[in-house]
Amino acid sequence: MNLGSLQRIGWDNKVLKGYNTTDIPLELCMLQEKAAAAFTAWRKGEGRLGEELADAVLYVASIAEMTGLDLQHEVETKVAKNSARPD
Repeated sequence: MNLGSLQRIGWDNKVLKGYNTTDIPLELCMLQEKAAAAFTAWRKGEGRLGEELADAVLYVASIAEMTGLDLQHEVETKVAKNSARPD
């Protein structure tokens, strides 16, 4: 699975389930909530860190889709930019 298909799968699930598809600030707040849940899972050793990180990735992908961004392109561009930075 690449990021483009992840965006589409996440989006299709949101539409199918009737989840938010328009409120960007709400999605960003929910992303923060998922990041905090990942931290808590890690800190407490609850064994669900992977699930919480997956939720965060799905929120990022959905926000990219909501705003018309090509997340695959954005990540590739950022990786190239980071690798070009001096040590």
